[in-house]
Amino acid sequence: MRAILCDNFGAIEGLRLGDAPDPAIGPHEVRLQMRAASVNFADTVMIAGKYQEMPELPFVPGLEGAGEIIELGAGVTGLAVGDRVMATLPRGAFAEQAVTEATQVYAIPDGLDFAEAAAVPVAYSTSHVALTRRGALQPGETLLVLGAAGGVGLTAVEIGKALGATVIAAASGPEKLALATAHGADHAIDYTQDDLRSAVREITAGHGADVIYDPVGGDAFNAALRCIAWEGRLLVIGFASGEVPQAAANYLLVKNASVVGVYWGAYRKNNPGVIRDSFATLGRWFADGTLQKPHISHRLPLEQAVDALQLLTSRRSTGKVVLTIGE
Repeated sequence: MRAILCDNFGAIEGLRLGDAPDPAIGPHEVRLQMRAASVNFADTVMIAGKYQEMPELPFVPGLEGAGEIIELGAGVTGLAVGDRVMATLPRGAFAEQAVTEATQVYAIPDGLDFAEAAAVPVAYSTSHVALTRRGALQPGETLLVLGAAGGVGLTAVEIGKALGATVIAAASGPEKLALATAHGADHAIDYTQDDLRSAVREITAGHGADVIYDPVGGDAFNAALRCIAWEGRLLVIGFASGEVPQAAANYLLVKNASVVGVYWGAYRKNNPGVIRDSFATLGRWFADGTLQKPHISHRLPLEQAVDALQLLTSRRSTGKVVLTIGE
C-alpha cells in the first residue's frame, strides 16, 4: 500500500511517500480502506519524537480518519464489511489501509462525506470531553476559547454554545475571528491587538471566564490565567505555541481556581466508555443540526502530507486540514 512514512524522528519535512506492507489485523480489530485522514498537532509532536506514547521506527503517522471496512478480525460484532466509518487510531491513518480496534470505529453521521467525517473524532470529542467531563461547563457560564479558529478551538466554540455557555473567542486576525463568530461565538478578541485580560473583564463586567479552553499554551496561557473567574477552570488541551507554560500557584490559591489537564487519547486505554458516550452525543447533535458540518480549510491528496502539516504548524489553516486518499 502507499503510505506516508516517518523513518527518523525530527522535522515533518523528513516524511516521505512510499510503499509499506499492509498492516496486520488481529482479533477484535478492523481493516479500513482509508478515504480521508485529518492532520493534528499531535501528529507533529509524534513525528518530532516528543509524544507521550512513542512508536517504533519506521511508522505511519495519522491519528484519525474515515473510510470503509474491508475486513473484520476474529470476535468483531456489530460491524460489517462495507460500513462507512470514522475511526481513531494510535497511528497509521496516513495510508491507503489502516487497522484499528473495533471499539474505536464509529458510524459516519448522516450528511457528512469522508473528509468531513475524518475531521470529527479527535477535535470534536476532545472538546466535548474537555468541556463536559473535565471543565464541568454549565449553562449560563462564560467560556473563553483560545486559538478559537483552529482545529480543536473551533469545535470548542460550537460545543460551548450547544451547552448553553456565553462564548468568547480569542484568535489572531479579523478573518479567524469572523469564522469563530460564524460558528457561534458571542464575543471575539484579537489577542495580537488587544489585552486579553482587560477585554475579558470588560465583556464579563469584571467576573472573568468560568472555563478557559487552551490549546495554545505559552503567553496565551499566562494571559488567560489572569482573567479567570472565582472557582474557574483552565483546561490544558495542548501547546500549539511550542511553549509549555507554568501556572502561578499563588494565583490559583487566591482565585480558588483549577488548572485541569485534558489528554483525550488516554481515555482509549483507561476509560473507553467516556469516548463512546461522547460520540453518541456528538452523533445526535450532528443529526439534529445542533452542530454544523466540520469546517475544513484545506483538502490535499495523501502525497501532500508535508504541505498539510506545514499549513497547521504555520497557522495558515483554520478548522481542519484533511488528506484525501484514493478516488
